[in-house]
Amino acid sequence: MADNKPIMAKATAVWLCDNTTLTFKQIADFCGMHELEVQGIADGDVATGVKGFDPVANNQLTQEELYKGMADPSHALKLKFYKAAVGEEKRRGPRYTPLSKRQDRPASIYWLVKFHPELSDGQISKLVGTTKPTIQAIRERTHWNINNLEPIDPVALGLCKQSELDAAVQKANAKRAAEGGAMTDDERRKLVSTESSLGMAPEPKMPSSIAGLETFSLSETPEDDEEPVDTRDVRDADSFFKLPENVDAENDDED
Repeated sequence: MADNKPIMAKATAVWLCDNTTLTFKQIADFCGMHELEVQGIADGDVATGVKGFDPVANNQLTQEELYKGMADPSHALKLKFYKAAVGEEKRRGPRYTPLSKRQDRPASIYWLVKFHPELSDGQISKLVGTTKPTIQAIRERTHWNINNLEPIDPVALGLCKQSELDAAVQKANAKRAAEGGAMTDDERRKLVSTESSLGMAPEPKMPSSIAGLETFSLSETPEDDEEPVDTRDVRDADSFFKLPENVDAENDDED
């Protein structure tokens, strides 16, 4: 099979089946298809309604190469060399996002910025296919629609895969650890994958309604804080209506 396929490979195969005496294997190898699929095209079972695409007229194949192939069934057709196409590999850039999901990107960026602040703008850009100015605007809350945005997981929106998100988060975790930055428990929980974070034991937290009662105890209070005990004889009811003698003496001195 050829390393590179011609453009519109199926339409090219249709044209070669209709206009040449090449074998099914030759056409299959040139177009990057299976031999049985080419046979299906010749029988009319595959690519019904597809218009043939002339590879010679469209600068995909030379006429001399086509003649060689028809004269020798063992000859493998070679795609025409394009000097200007050298080095035109797939360009790197933001991920393509379908039009139907582009309106969801700000919400997903807001979710990533809020719950994974360790991710860089470049990582977020690759995950959801956005630009750095948009990410920066949401970070600084200067986005035109920031008041109406609700954070939504990009995995739930179908903008990226969970494995891609976990890989980006763990990469950020490794970079931060290499730099020697100390992390709190909350930050550490955010940096691990979703499955790992769900498996971690939650830390005990004290409800806010009982905050400040950490030192409360039901044990007996010290003796110094006890109230004085009345030692008068309760069997004599008149004793409750008599003041102690020392109290009367103090009142006389004041008069």
